[in-house]
Amino acid sequence: MKIDKTNKKSMRSVFGKTLAMLGENNPNIVVLDADLSCSTQTKIFAKEFPERFFDVGIAEQDMIATAAGLASVGKIPFAASFAMFATGRAYDQIRNSVCYPEFNVKIVGTHGGVTVGEDGASHQALEDVSLMRGIPNMSVIVPADCHECEQVIKFAAENYGPMYIRIPRSNVCDIFDEDYEFDFCKVCILKEGKDASVITNGETLAEVLIAAENLEKQGYSIQVIHVPVVKPLDGATIIDEVKKTKFVMTVENHSITGGLGSAICELLAEYYPVPVHRIGVNDTFGQSGKADFLLDYYGLSSNKLEISLKRYIDKYRLVK
Repeated sequence: MKIDKTNKKSMRSVFGKTLAMLGENNPNIVVLDADLSCSTQTKIFAKEFPERFFDVGIAEQDMIATAAGLASVGKIPFAASFAMFATGRAYDQIRNSVCYPEFNVKIVGTHGGVTVGEDGASHQALEDVSLMRGIPNMSVIVPADCHECEQVIKFAAENYGPMYIRIPRSNVCDIFDEDYEFDFCKVCILKEGKDASVITNGETLAEVLIAAENLEKQGYSIQVIHVPVVKPLDGATIIDEVKKTKFVMTVENHSITGGLGSAICELLAEYYPVPVHRIGVNDTFGQSGKADFLLDYYGLSSNKLEISLKRYIDKYRLVK
């Protein structure tokens, strides 16, 4: 699968445009923001439907509580803010006002991971997936490109239940074409291989695919599994695929504690124990810097992943 990194698009813009498109046909869709509508791109919906857009100011807890109230009377609220603040500052409201009563609130956290860049550690959400997947009744989705993001937002609007959707600040390259169909219940096997199963999602999917292609030229055979839905996890397919390689690496633009890597380790430890290496931000905060620099610094660029994957596979071959 060829990845063109010279042609990147804004997932946030797709999010905003998709909301506006859905709003035309569904008057129950309402959108809330916490004084960041230019950054989250909910401003696109606000321009089309100002009477259904609510900017609560820098008050994320109020935003979530208001969204819960709107959901209680049959509305379909999308509440958006930076992932750090949407999940961290409003955790109590998400847990007790949204998930406990199982209200139909969709929380969209933009600016996830170290690719937030220059805003630095205070704004780089590296714990958001961990926080959200730990709450009962909450689904967690991490799309990898703009085509998938559009379908995820449509799915969220059409299906009941609390959902957390994580999208990045940085632009992303296309991975899927217009015929791609998002399946809430299934992972995507994007590349077959026999040496290792690499499990990832979000921005790092493109980096993994590029690394896997480069390693293939060096004689390595890597299976790439995209897991857009971290919770509920498609455990059955993951186990079936991992049985082909018996060696797993997870890659995520998130802390290795509590995120995708943890979810995979929990699954395999209980049902099919195999060696797992987690690649991500290793129990540390982010820092200010250019997005591409930070991706490379934390070992998540295709170049650094190529080195890591090769080292781990070679090590596994010695002890196998």
